[in-house]
Amino acid sequence: MVSKLQIAVIEGDGIGVDVTQATIAVMEEATKSVGGFTLSYNAIAAGAGYYRETGVDIEPGGEDACGEADAILLGAIGLPSVRYDNGTEISPHLRLREKFQLYAGIRPVKAYPNSVQKLADPRAADIDLIILRESTEGLFYSAAVHNRSQIIEDVEVCDTLKITRATTEKLHHFAFKLAQKRKQRGGKGQVTCVDKANVFNSMAFFRKIYDEIAPEYPDIQTGYNYVDAQALDLIRKPWDFDVLVMENMFGDILSDLAGGLVGGMGMASCAEIGDVIGLFQPAHGSAPDIMGKDAANPLAAILSGALMLDYLGEKTGIQALSDAAEKIDSAVATGFAENQIHPMEFGGNMGTKAVTNTVIDIVRR
Repeated sequence: MVSKLQIAVIEGDGIGVDVTQATIAVMEEATKSVGGFTLSYNAIAAGAGYYRETGVDIEPGGEDACGEADAILLGAIGLPSVRYDNGTEISPHLRLREKFQLYAGIRPVKAYPNSVQKLADPRAADIDLIILRESTEGLFYSAAVHNRSQIIEDVEVCDTLKITRATTEKLHHFAFKLAQKRKQRGGKGQVTCVDKANVFNSMAFFRKIYDEIAPEYPDIQTGYNYVDAQALDLIRKPWDFDVLVMENMFGDILSDLAGGLVGGMGMASCAEIGDVIGLFQPAHGSAPDIMGKDAANPLAAILSGALMLDYLGEKTGIQALSDAAEKIDSAVATGFAENQIHPMEFGGNMGTKAVTNTVIDIVRR
């Protein structure tokens, strides 16, 4: 019996449209190659362009429609010239994180052969780590879209950083289980707690919960780093790390830094997972200046699609979904190893369509 899964699709703004279509094309090829399941897609209008046209940032019923799907695929949100009345960027995806409590933000950082590597040390070829960013609390608890800031006329604004035991326990358990999964696949089996526990009570609490949970996973190595030292170590020795677990804002910053080490945001895939549903998106912006010009690097979105299929495989127990995810991951790795993938982002001559078609050709093998 073939299983049918529904994907809520928000193409969004700018190159979100281009890279989402590329991702769906690759996923469909992997689906054909593996068999055993089908994917259907429910398009949902949202983003800055939609806000400019309608005055709302997601279509009526759009949030509920996302919740009815098996997973959410997001392209990119935002346009430089379009803002809410308070001057902040259009960000319905932050409400989706909140609504569905997508606490586990997974940002893979992996070096590929024949790809751009910013560090001269030959060990940079071995970079393979995960930044696990809590995605519902931390400083982002006070994101403008949630209307939680204390605004005192035009003289002061106070944003609250929130850490709760319930969410942090789930996050740390997720981190250790992720390290176990990576260890089974040849990874280091290591979780580093990244915080600022020497300064903030909230961060000391974050570390305290980490220390409580770590003994439940004796097969996984543990470690600590203050966030400023971690920024330094991502330049000095990123190959030493495996899973880095941290607060929301810290993860937002360090994931972009780490993405730069392995080529740029065009390689920055992302999964945001909760207890019921997951949202998958490239971590880059909408880059409207190159929208529709066949210039965007689609690999971050394509790799996010693989993360989604792997998530659905675990969620449903359907091995074919995990196999399809592995096909996509392997196709990207093979494309670089065989020196077939040269995105324009890296100074190459391949646009969105050429990179996508190359990945599809490898998936078909």
